Amino acid sequence: MESDRIEIILEKYFQGETTIAEENELKSYFSSSNVAQHLEQYKPVFGYFSQAKEHRLTQEIPLQTKKRNVAWLSIAASAALLLGIGSYFYFNNTNKTPVVAQSDLGTYDNPEEALAATQKALAMVSHNVNTGIESVQYIKEYQQSKNLIFKQNKIQ
Repeated sequence: MESDRIEIILEKYFQGETTIAEENELKSYFSSSNVAQHLEQYKPVFGYFSQAKEHRLTQEIPLQTKKRNVAWLSIAASAALLLGIGSYFYFNNTNKTPVVAQSDLGTYDNPEEALAATQKALAMVSHNVNTGIESVQYIKEYQQSKNLIFKQNKIQ
C-alpha cells in the first residue's frame, strides 16, 4: 500500500506538482533500506540529496582583490584633457587670418590697375555664363527631339 502512495507521489514529482512535505517523504523513503524492487531505479536520485547535504566544501578559495590605482588613472585623464585643450587652442589660433579693415577691400590707387582687375573679373563671369548657356542649348535640342518623337507617335 505504501508503494502505491510512493508511486503516486513520484508521478506528481516528475510533473513538478509535489509539495515540500511530499518531497521530504520521498527522500526519507528512498534513503531507507525497505525500497520496493521496481522503485530501486529512483534510489540514486533521492539518495543524492542526502549525500549532498552531508558534503562540506573544505577547499579554501583565495579571494583576489584587484586594486586599481585611481591616482594614476586620474593623472592620465588630466593629462589627456590638458593635451586636448592645448591642441584645440593651438590649431584654432593658427588657422585664423588677420582681420582686414572693410575700407581696404577692393580699392585701387591707380585707375589702370582697377580697369585691369575689373576686366579680369568680368571675363571670368562671362566665361561661366557662356558655359551655362551652352548647357541650355543641349536642353533645347533634347526638347525639340522629344517633341518630334512624340508627335510622330501620335500620328501613327
